[in-house]
Formats: sequence, structure tokens, C-alpha cells
Amino acid sequence: MIKVITYGTYDLLHRGHIRLLERAKALGDYLIVGVTADSFDRIRGKINVEQPLMERIEAVRATGLADEIIVEEYEGQKIDDIKRMDIDIFTVGSDWVGKFDYLNEFCKVVYLERTQGVSSSEIRAGRQDVHIGLVGESSLLNKFEGECKYVNGASVSGIYTLDDSNLSPAIKEMSCQVSCFDELVEMSDALYIVSHPRLHYSQIKQALLSGKHVLCESPIALSINEQEELEQIAHEKSLVLMDSVKTAYSTAYNRMLLLVKSGRIGKVVSVDAVCTSLSDLEKRGNKPDANTWNSICAWGPTALLPVFQLLGTDYLDKQICSFMLDKDFDVFTKVAFVYPHALASVKIGKGAKSEGELIISGTNGYIYVPAPWWKTDYFEIRYENPADNKRYFYHLEGEGIRFEIVSFLKSIKMKNYNYSYIDESHSRAIVKIIEDFYAGNLTVLK
Repeated sequence: MIKVITYGTYDLLHRGHIRLLERAKALGDYLIVGVTADSFDRIRGKINVEQPLMERIEAVRATGLADEIIVEEYEGQKIDDIKRMDIDIFTVGSDWVGKFDYLNEFCKVVYLERTQGVSSSEIRAGRQDVHIGLVGESSLLNKFEGECKYVNGASVSGIYTLDDSNLSPAIKEMSCQVSCFDELVEMSDALYIVSHPRLHYSQIKQALLSGKHVLCESPIALSINEQEELEQIAHEKSLVLMDSVKTAYSTAYNRMLLLVKSGRIGKVVSVDAVCTSLSDLEKRGNKPDANTWNSICAWGPTALLPVFQLLGTDYLDKQICSFMLDKDFDVFTKVAFVYPHALASVKIGKGAKSEGELIISGTNGYIYVPAPWWKTDYFEIRYENPADNKRYFYHLEGEGIRFEIVSFLKSIKMKNYNYSYIDESHSRAIVKIIEDFYAGNLTVLK
């Protein structure tokens, strides 16, 4: 019996895929089809896949051409599969000619001509773009606009800003700056909002009432009541309202969460996260202006995210301590949590510097994520015996922003709001901490 194996993503399965599988089937007696896992696609930089793994597997199964379907999950798996399953022929499309010649050492390699004029990329590219309006004064707008260029189905409709000093020359030269927020809402399908947090509630509410989807740099609001009102409007109008914390979409960060939850370091007893920076405040001579984010809003959502995602939101007690520059501007804040089963702390600062690392302590070992942990591509699991330590590396594209845009578009196009990597419960928990800060439920240090 001649065994044939081929691999692919098989997103939006089309006649080109089917013809390729038919020709692969004709090469032997038994066809094995490897469907790439979502996580492996991300590592390879293939981020525009619209269908989850199980949908793609079922689509391949429905063709009736595969005798066996496996999942491709890691680099080098092709060699392992070929040796393990005693494969005679490896085959793939002709656009990969030469790429897999190294497999000739293990089996015969055959490159098959692809069906011309059809591809998943063309199908995705042919779909109508979601026109995203950019709102705010942050340099994050530069990164977001740049990452939109890598995502099929996303285009920038316009930019509304109260201060363009943080915008790159490339954005300033674009002809899409508008003079009022109403105009941007009118010309957009969705908005990415990174204005000062005091403006989030009113801007998001106006956008939602106008039928526009919203991706907002966290926090969405400064009070729980405002947050819940916005969530209700979004649900009633079947609109997407998503928190933007780019760390949540980092491949390394998500892999780290899975390892922790799988028990690799035992029971989690402590989560300690540090996020600090000086450049933004130093640039203004240590005098924040009306558009400068304070520490609790700028770094709080990022630092709080692993605490709530790993330990939950049902803490027994918390304490907020802040060094204040003025009434509402904290240059450094520490939040300490007591859980029934664990402790946690976050240190955040716009006017003080510390090592920006994340440490998750467990009963069997701990995870160490070096600075800057919020955009890491590397972390370690460390044990009592250093010989047992493991290191993990994951390529990070676009600091997570690119994957965040893809998830936002998926939520819009699929009318499924579960593509966000941040639960509403975690979003509310973040806002609750910030609400307590503004309500004065904290210890002020001098």
C-alpha cells in the first residue's frame, strides 16, 4: 500500500483545495491530510485564518478524500509524521517548489500544480473591508495603522485627534484626518479608540448608538455603571465592543497561560506583575497635560490581566497604594490582592522605574517572563532542580496588535463575540480597580 501525506490550512475550503486533494489521492492508496493548528498558523505568521481548526477539519472530512486526518502543531512535525506513519510520498502545491526537498531523505516529494485563479487569500481579499476610524492622541495609533496593512479586510477610514504631536510623519501626511468626531463616526464601520480614558464612555456610547463596532484601549470606562451600560447597548444592537490590551493576543503569553492552567508549576500561589515606563512623562518635563494617561489607566489593565485570568476576580481583599503627582495622576501605584488560595501584586508606574517582569509562583515551580513581559516572545518554567527548567520561544508579530485586529474583524464578520481574548468579567474587574482609585479608596503616599 502506497501512503501519501499532505498538509495545509484549508481555510475557506474551495475547489482549488479539492482539486489538490484529488491529485494527492491519485498518487497512492491511502491519503493522510495534515490540517495546521490555529497556534501553529500564528507562529508561521498566518494570522488571517477565518475558520477555527475544527471547522477546517470537518470541511476536509466532508470531501471524502482523506483516509485519515491529523493535526500539524509544531515545526519539524512533517519528518516525525513521515517516519512514524511509514509514508511513501509527501506532496504539496507547486508554489512550494524546492521548499520541502529536504524531505527526499525520508520519502518521495511531489509538487502538484495548483488550480489557477482561486485561493483562500483571494477569497478573503475579495470580501468587503471593515473601515476602521482611529481616535486619540497616543503613539499607539501609528502601530495600529501600520498593522492594519498586514490584515486582509481591515482599512483605515480616517483619524480624529486632539493633538497630533505623537503621530508619525506618515500618518500626518495621510489625507484622512478629520476635524470632528461625528465626521469620523459617519465614515467608519468601526472605531479604534485610544483617546484619554475620561473620553472613552462618551465616545464609545456615541459610536455604539450610531451602529459602529468599537475596539477601545482598556479601560473601556472609569466606572462599573458606565461599563455595563455600554455593554448593554452593544448587546442590544448586536455590535462588538472589545477591550484592547495587545498583550492578551501575544502567542507566548497565551501559551504561558495554558501551561499554568495545565498544572505545569502545580497550584498557583502568587502572581506578581510589573509595568513601568518613564519616557512619556519625561517628554513633558514631568508635567502631565490633559492627554497624558496616569499610571493606573496606562499600565493597570495590562498588569492586572494575568492576575484576573489566572486567579479570577473573586478576591477577598485588595489594597491600593499610590505616589501622587497631583489629584488624579499617580506616578507609581501598587495593588495587592488576597485570594482564598493565593496572593497577587501589580506595580505600575509612569514616573518610576522597576524591572518589568512577570513571575507566577506555584507549588512545583514558577514561571519567569523577563522584561518587558507584556510583549515577550520568551519565557521560562523554572524548578527546584535547574536541570528540569524549560525555555519557550514564540515569534511575536506586531506586539500582539495584528492578532488583536484579526480577532476584532472575526467577531464582526462572524457575528460571534467570543473571539475576544479578554472576558467581560475581567474587563469589569479592571474597571472596578480604576473606579476605586478615582473614588479615593486608596492609600496616598508622599
